Amino acid sequence: MLEHIRYNDRLEYRANYAESLIEKTKNFKELRDGFQDLSVFEKHKDLIRLLLADLFPTGLTRNEIKAAGIPLTNLTFNYTERFQNILNDAGKDFEIEFRDISDDEYYVFCCCLILQTYLKKDIKVTIPFYYDIPDKQGIMKHYKITVNSDFSDVYPAEGTKIPPDDVLDILLENLDDIQLWKKYFQPESWILKGFSIISLIDCTSEVALSDLKSSMIKIDLENPSPDENLKEIFKSYFDVPDLNFGLMLFNTKNKRLEKLPIYENVFTNYLLDFWINTFDEEVRKTAFENISYNSKPVVVSNVDKLDDEIKKLPSFSILKDNNINSFMVIPIMKDNELLAMMEFTSPIANSLNGLKLKKLEFVADMIIFSLSRFSYERNNQIEAIIQREYTTIHDSVIWKFRNEAERYFNAYLAKKIYTLKEISFKNLTPLFSFSDIRSSSDKRFNLMLEDLNQQIDGLHEVMTILNSLEAEKYSLALDVFENELNNEIKADTEQRFQRLLREEIHPYLQGQLEVKSDENIKDKIKSYLSQVFTQNDLFYANRKNLDDSITLLNRKLADILDQKQVAAQEIFPHYFERFKSDGVEHNLYIGPSIAPELPYSLKVVHELRYWQLETLCKMEHEFRLFKKDLPVPLDIASLIFVYNEKVDIRFRMDEKRFDVDGAFNSNFEIIKKRLEKAHIKDSTERITCPGKITIVYFGLENQREYLQYINRLQKQNILKSDVELLRVEDLQGITGLLAMRVSLA
Repeated sequence: MLEHIRYNDRLEYRANYAESLIEKTKNFKELRDGFQDLSVFEKHKDLIRLLLADLFPTGLTRNEIKAAGIPLTNLTFNYTERFQNILNDAGKDFEIEFRDISDDEYYVFCCCLILQTYLKKDIKVTIPFYYDIPDKQGIMKHYKITVNSDFSDVYPAEGTKIPPDDVLDILLENLDDIQLWKKYFQPESWILKGFSIISLIDCTSEVALSDLKSSMIKIDLENPSPDENLKEIFKSYFDVPDLNFGLMLFNTKNKRLEKLPIYENVFTNYLLDFWINTFDEEVRKTAFENISYNSKPVVVSNVDKLDDEIKKLPSFSILKDNNINSFMVIPIMKDNELLAMMEFTSPIANSLNGLKLKKLEFVADMIIFSLSRFSYERNNQIEAIIQREYTTIHDSVIWKFRNEAERYFNAYLAKKIYTLKEISFKNLTPLFSFSDIRSSSDKRFNLMLEDLNQQIDGLHEVMTILNSLEAEKYSLALDVFENELNNEIKADTEQRFQRLLREEIHPYLQGQLEVKSDENIKDKIKSYLSQVFTQNDLFYANRKNLDDSITLLNRKLADILDQKQVAAQEIFPHYFERFKSDGVEHNLYIGPSIAPELPYSLKVVHELRYWQLETLCKMEHEFRLFKKDLPVPLDIASLIFVYNEKVDIRFRMDEKRFDVDGAFNSNFEIIKKRLEKAHIKDSTERITCPGKITIVYFGLENQREYLQYINRLQKQNILKSDVELLRVEDLQGITGLLAMRVSLA
């Protein structure tokens, strides 16, 4: 370029200037012929700046964000003053690098440039590149990079094979196959010479706006996770270094604002929190109704310039307490209804104003879309929870309900009368099992005695210290109940004791609290009353420990069962139900009528029977692990009932649940209920036993089948080899039942 100016420029001073620079480079061959040693940049920094002066005018050095660079690298030099200041503000440890592009993507991009420049393929490589550089206030600025490559050249190294056109077409069809690209464009197989001119354009608002839209689109309520960068994006978008952002959804039904749980540690709802925690419900409802008519945002640029009358209000303190000197509160409306409330607060006065509010209009539609979608997805998830936890319409059978609902709806559209038909499934094989808490009734009775005896002892202490005629009368009544509890308890003993407490003793003690001045007496009464369970006026600590233990045990066992059910449904879709009481029981109903489009055979029943036995072993094993953590020690005894006859189930509209249908099928339910307390024939020993799995069946065919399953689990060291073959006592109307028991390893 300088040679051209020296011999062709009509202006003599430019020709002389070019000749002078050329003379200065005569002793530096590397500047004329090229170099690879990067230390040359620093060594000849001033001379390089002079050589590039035509491309970097001094008059624009404080305006342009510009530098020279080695093409296709992050290596830059010869910065304009503005560019250098930007890098200085970013800090000495900051390293400039491209935004959001992987090494593999960049490699393919470089290959595409070779196709475009050397091989003249018309592929128009226009991938935008950005630098993210923080300013001295910590706000992340985004710069779009434009590159002038007029001073660079690319050509193949010696021995490099240029791919034919048909291969190039295949490569362009597989941009994400990095191994394929490296096969035909091997590393170090092409040579790049020269330099490029890099110019940066500040597009912080545009990039932040794009990031903001992307963040709002990303909603996955099945795997919820907050976008931690949302606040930083708003800082860049508004160009406010210290900014807090808050948002609450508006519950239309309850007329109240609600937080987004996953964003509790990200959003800072100073003003909205104050609003919902300070004003009473009527005031809030009235305010929300007014917002529907006047949804104008509130923008306060400088809190100190508010009217003196406003500064006297109690609500003004929330601003100063949280160092809020500038804020915006914005209602988000859709179809003239309040959808949500947003707040932006900053300790920097005048940082938020009408211009910042105007910028928010560019993203308003996306905010409305995102919040509407969030509400829609949340409602779907809530419906799914209701479906899963509170109804018995299992996923495997819901198709039949949907078909019937579609017929009803189509008839409604056609203005025809249609009566919903019963939902039933015929000829199903049932599988039943339970893990029962052993002796829970006895434990509950003994703990009830323990609670009531402790309560009577506590009352005796209180009555003794009160030392009055009325206290003596109650002490005698307590002696009567204590004798009953421990010697000849009656069916109504607890109820009569409870009535005495509620109607006489507790009102008496409350009265004594008001009239007594002796702090020792009052502390004694308060200590007693603090142990009373207010719902029934009784001591309940021991029984509560039992209830907590049963609840924890049931939940753990049910969770294991639910997790294992996923695999069971993959074997063959079936109707599944489980119940929690003093233990967990479950039913499976299997048959082709539940999934008529799938092939069905007896093999399905065998696989699910094995699944049931294996799952019961898993539940027993997990129970051993968490048993020690229970407040009250418990044991469970597990049983499987094998029933070979087919049953029908029908959805009972009045009870909103499935049940076995018809008198013939009820035999299955009768046996289930009687097995829990059944004994071994000619013995007083129960057929179920803690630490063992009991299997009850009718014939030798079932015996052989389950011995095979047990053998498989013994080989896995899940069951022991102590299989017992037993007969079950004759139950009412039921004879000939057989059983086997085996211990957990």
